[in-house]
Amino acid sequence: MGVNKLWEILESCKKTVPLNHLQNKRLCVDLSCWIVQLHSVSRRHHINGDKPFLRGLFHRLRALIALNCTIILVADGSIPALKLSTYRKRLGSTGDVSSFIKNVQDEATLERKTSLKRNLGSEFSRMIKDAKDLGISLGIPCLDGIEEAEAQCALLNSCGFSDGCFTADSDVFLFGARTVYRDIYLGEGGYVICYEMNEIESKLGFGRNSLITLALLLGGDYSQKVHGIGQETACQLVKSIGEENILQQTMSQGLAFAKKKDVGKSSDKSLIANVSMEDKQCWDMKNMDERQNPKLDEHSQSVINAYLRPNCHSPESVEVQRVLGQLHFQRDQLHLLCAQSFGWPPDKTDEYILPKIAERDLRRLANLRAISYDLGIQAPMPRLPVGYRVASILKHRKLNGVECFEVSWGGEPKVRPSIVPASVLRSACPEMLSDFASKGAKKQNPCKARRKQSENEKLVLDEVETQLKDLVLHGEYQSIDMNGANSCIIDLSTPSPPIHMHKHGACKSNVLQVDVIDLSESDEERPLTDHERRGRELRTFLASIKEDLSS
Repeated sequence: MGVNKLWEILESCKKTVPLNHLQNKRLCVDLSCWIVQLHSVSRRHHINGDKPFLRGLFHRLRALIALNCTIILVADGSIPALKLSTYRKRLGSTGDVSSFIKNVQDEATLERKTSLKRNLGSEFSRMIKDAKDLGISLGIPCLDGIEEAEAQCALLNSCGFSDGCFTADSDVFLFGARTVYRDIYLGEGGYVICYEMNEIESKLGFGRNSLITLALLLGGDYSQKVHGIGQETACQLVKSIGEENILQQTMSQGLAFAKKKDVGKSSDKSLIANVSMEDKQCWDMKNMDERQNPKLDEHSQSVINAYLRPNCHSPESVEVQRVLGQLHFQRDQLHLLCAQSFGWPPDKTDEYILPKIAERDLRRLANLRAISYDLGIQAPMPRLPVGYRVASILKHRKLNGVECFEVSWGGEPKVRPSIVPASVLRSACPEMLSDFASKGAKKQNPCKARRKQSENEKLVLDEVETQLKDLVLHGEYQSIDMNGANSCIIDLSTPSPPIHMHKHGACKSNVLQVDVIDLSESDEERPLTDHERRGRELRTFLASIKEDLSS
């Protein structure tokens, strides 16, 4: 859960970024949060089958593997003493408190304990174990936290050992996280919900100290809320004091400043209301002493220390250094796990995971080439140490509006052809992409080319024939004697057209008399007139044009 209402307060800083935003990043994952999310989704959508949460985890991990993300799964360790009361209430709401009661019998025990080991025999613990086994088979390490997983993720992120952390617990910001991914959505148009601490500080004016004070006022895993203090009032109170002084004042005065009358009463929904200088003054010492609760101050001090100095593995520890090393993909173990959990045969498991591993190797190749270019080293592509390589480019594709290519792979075990983004292929194998483009420009479908050529020739031929007919007819009609002299019409529709004789009698003076001359007679029978000779020449010329176009 984290801090009450904190996600609502940070709503204006929420960003939706494409899944590709995670490419080549090192990410810590709060494993418990992902298991709870996936389990809730499977129950909400009535997904049948054994371990549907594990199947959802498998698809999330394979998507991140394809993006060449370095993933560290982080599991919860012992329950912090400050969280024991909250933990007991959560178990009580589900009716599963028997294991907890064995360790904790009363409130006094809660106060004395420093932490409590989790029940490794519970159903949720078994789900975590299955998730770890899946991660190891995929070559993804898992770090067991000392206490809170989100605190361990935040520490690795704040120290620069990871680029961000996945969690739904809002108190990750209080532990020092800088980049937090709350949700991830796969499939078409996949994206993640992201929060940046830099934007929270600049847009809302809340730093880590302010958020810790909000947790004391609004309540969370480690403390109860202050009665009578709402979300808007709490935000205005914290803003009135400022990031630099808020924790110092809280530790020295407790939460007495929050009980001052008329402070923070405003209808400003943007949480950026101007607070008067009078409201920024400290609480009168006499009234503060009367209202101050020593027990509350002691508890507040403990909560602040828990957030500022969480019980985690240091980045230099052996445990952290171990998980930073890369594990190997264990194919046989993955086959066994998927067969037992999902009923998948080995071929189906390979079909799901091997193309993603090949795409990851392609991105690694792109990174290696970019690094070598920056260093001024022209390393030959075959000598770069990657696993799968693109054997050939098969087709140009477009997937969800993104330019892609279908490629075949070289490497063992064999991988079926798959689709990869054009941008990745352009960075990793620019030579292959250039060859594919040049071949595509030269190579055309022969049938389509012949059909297109034939259609073009027919259009040209028809145009030439029409122009010749117009030319001949125009020339012959010009020779018609307007007083009734004989004239001829020549049919040029074929190289050797049939000519029909038409006899016309005497016509009125205003009607032309036209004789059609039979051109089929041989030259031996009678000499050719000028008009006949011209028609024959035109037919011969037209026939030669048709012959040239056909060849």
